[in-house]
Amino acid sequence: MSSSIGPVATISPVRATLTGIALTISACALFALLDSGTKYTGQYLPMLMVVWLRFVAQAVVTTAWVLPRHGLHALRTTHPKFQIGRALSGVMTTVFAFYCIQNMPLANFTAIWSAGPLLIVVASALLFGEKVSAARWALLVIGLLAVIAIVRPEQDGMPLGWMALAPVGVLLCGTTYQLLGSRLARLEHPTTTQLYTTWLPVIATAPLIPWIWEPIAQWHIWLAVAVMGLCSGIGHLLLLQAFTFATPSVVSPFLYSQIGFAMGMGWLFFGQTPDGISLMGMAIIMGCGLFSMWLSVREH
Repeated sequence: MSSSIGPVATISPVRATLTGIALTISACALFALLDSGTKYTGQYLPMLMVVWLRFVAQAVVTTAWVLPRHGLHALRTTHPKFQIGRALSGVMTTVFAFYCIQNMPLANFTAIWSAGPLLIVVASALLFGEKVSAARWALLVIGLLAVIAIVRPEQDGMPLGWMALAPVGVLLCGTTYQLLGSRLARLEHPTTTQLYTTWLPVIATAPLIPWIWEPIAQWHIWLAVAVMGLCSGIGHLLLLQAFTFATPSVVSPFLYSQIGFAMGMGWLFFGQTPDGISLMGMAIIMGCGLFSMWLSVREH
């Protein structure tokens, strides 16, 4: 099964690289719009209802794209435990992210999420015995200090109770989600993982929905839900395609463009702009991430 948009082998390396970069930047713009839709609907609907609607819309978009191209074979999995674990960690990441998005500027949340790759490197060392250099440990510490500078719950309006730990939940659950995704990428077709990652949360939380469901009469809320589904489904598919055109070392640096998109949409839709300390923290996280990528390229 081919997951690429077109025959990559028939285009020049330069064009393939530029295509991969363009797809990555487009996906980041859609992810920023997805977070904007989540923040908007969260002002009107219960958290679990927003999360469920987001996964439903994403599952419909993903299924409409995958099944006509790959058929029912895409539903076959030989590693259900990994698929279930990734789906559950995805749900928890989304729940923690919901509270972060509701209580801090979008750019701040996106910068925190961007620190995840630094944690993934160390988690890989602890879980899979990979060697981690002193430089990478230093990057992790610096990156986490930058996250603390960005969060500052008393500045962002986040309650100083246990929900102030929501950014920690985002990083821990998000790291688990990415690690399982990396493991499954070597075991099963990406479209299979994507289907299970979207449908399992829908099925698992469906029994709770009747108890928290609220009627949606306003058309703009349904529009926001549709935007969430389209942005999530198409964004992940575009990112998947980007890695078929260019290598991770080429594509990954452009993932940080999501911080810029989030900053612009946060200002446009919600009138939120990061302060000087937050901007400094974002710059540090981006610098640590780019330096970590450079280390990876040099090591290989």
